[in-house]
Amino acid sequence: MSSALHATDVAVSGRLEAVSLELGPGELVAVVGPNGAGKSTLIQALAGLLPARGSVHWNGQLLSRIAVAERGRRLAWVGQEALFEFAFPVREVVAQGRYAWGDDPAGVEEALATLDLVHLADRPVTRLSGGERHRAGLARALATGAPIQLWDEPVAQLDVRHALEVMRLARQLADGGGTVLVSLHDLRAAYRFDRVLVLDQGRLVGNGRPHEVLTAPLIRRVFRVEATFVESLVPELPKD
Repeated sequence: MSSALHATDVAVSGRLEAVSLELGPGELVAVVGPNGAGKSTLIQALAGLLPARGSVHWNGQLLSRIAVAERGRRLAWVGQEALFEFAFPVREVVAQGRYAWGDDPAGVEEALATLDLVHLADRPVTRLSGGERHRAGLARALATGAPIQLWDEPVAQLDVRHALEVMRLARQLADGGGTVLVSLHDLRAAYRFDRVLVLDQGRLVGNGRPHEVLTAPLIRRVFRVEATFVESLVPELPKD
C-alpha cells in the first residue's frame, strides 16, 4: 500500500503507547475504543498538535519538518469541540481554511454549501449552536483541500440528517483519493469503513478490515459488552 501518512512508534506520555500505522490514499478509516482509550490523543499526535515521541511522515517527508503553511495544504484536523474565541462571521471562519492557498471565494462558498451553512454564513460563529459550530469547523477543514483529513468524533453533536451528510462527505473524499481518519463511538457504523483501528488504554489492539477486527471476543475484552454481529442491523454509509 502506498502510504499517505506513516506513523512509527508514536507515543504520548501516559496517554498513548508506541503506535505504528499507515494510512493510505483512498482509505476511509475508523478509530474506535472506549472513553479514555486514546482516540483523540492519537489523532492530535498524527496532526502534530501534541508533543509526542516517534515520527509521522507524509509520503516520506517528516511532517514536523514541513513548513506550517505547506502542512496546511496537506493535512486538516477537526477536534471534538469547535471552540471559537472571536465572533467572526462563519464565512470568515471557513475562509481561514484557504489561508495556505490565498484568496479563493469559490472554494469557501463550496465548503459552506457542502456543510449546509450558506444561510448562516454571515452570522457570528459564537452565536451558533454546538452542532452548527462543529459543521463550521468541518467546513474550514474541507476548504483546505487537504488530502489527509483527521476528524475527531465529527458526528457526535450533529442531528441525524447532518450526521449522514458528514459520513457521506467522508466517503466521497476517500473515494476521490483522499485519506480520511474518523474517530467514532458507533461500532455499527465502523463496520462500513474500509479499515478500523481499535485502541484500548493507549494501545493499538486492532488494525484491519472491520469484519476481521471487530469480533465478539475483541469487543468483549475492550468494551466489556457482549456483541452479536447481525448484517441487517449494520447501516450503509450514504454515498450520494
